[in-house]
Amino acid sequence: MKDDQELYEAKVSSKPIYDGKVLHLFVDDVKLPDGKPAIREYVKQVNAVAVLPLTKEGEVLCVRQYRYAHEKVLLEIPAGKLDSDDEDPEVGARRELREETGAECAALTFLGGFIGSPAILTEVVCLYLAEGLSFHAPSPDEDEFLDVVRIPLGRLVDMVLSGEIEDGKTQTAILKVAELLRRRGEMA
Repeated sequence: MKDDQELYEAKVSSKPIYDGKVLHLFVDDVKLPDGKPAIREYVKQVNAVAVLPLTKEGEVLCVRQYRYAHEKVLLEIPAGKLDSDDEDPEVGARRELREETGAECAALTFLGGFIGSPAILTEVVCLYLAEGLSFHAPSPDEDEFLDVVRIPLGRLVDMVLSGEIEDGKTQTAILKVAELLRRRGEMA
């Protein structure tokens, strides 16, 4: 295996192209490992969190939400941007869980980071499993319209494998939790 330094691209210059509320687009001149120049376009954005809330009955609280960029309703786990670069992801995960589903959790297990599009996005989504749920009324953001549904985890695994669930962070969290529960002896 090559040493990482042999693959490193050095930034020569960076030019901001667009500075939006959520997205910040840059075009950078870089020097490739072989010394040749290249251009890299990428988007900086604040990191996010996603939470797979698992009930004691083995159901997952999912949200159905219209996604404008894809012009359709997608089935996802609760998720959202962190309020700032320095917000503790666990705090953000608990907030998003409560806002989108009304649930609070006794236990929150970190499942790792998810990089959805490493060639162009800086965003890392911190994935969590939420257990020991208690329920209250949801309080989504004023521009957020959600349908909360409960689906058995085993059914969600089947939906991932059949291609019914298209969202990458949701696919990853479902499969990670199914394997985690299998290792715990809680899922066949």
